[in-house]
Amino acid sequence: MKAILKKLYDSFYIPLPLADAQQEAEDAHRQLIQRLSKPERKLVLHIIDAKDHITEERSIDSFICGFELAWKLSTELNAYDRSRPADETGRLL
Repeated sequence: MKAILKKLYDSFYIPLPLADAQQEAEDAHRQLIQRLSKPERKLVLHIIDAKDHITEERSIDSFICGFELAWKLSTELNAYDRSRPADETGRLL
């Protein structure tokens, strides 16, 4: 089920335009390359990759939780509508 919801997430997700933040990250990356030795750079880049992965997983999890909430609300509303009396035309009262 999670794989299906992940595909649904991927089909709807549109990344936010974060040009300023992107440029800031690239500038900081360039400065790191200039100031740190290779092992230190690798460690910092590993931390950044891990944080990016956490952020992506949280975004997907948030989408799935929202989808499940919407599904449960829809189910509850459908059950509520069926329990309400209708007039002679079939419209709910």
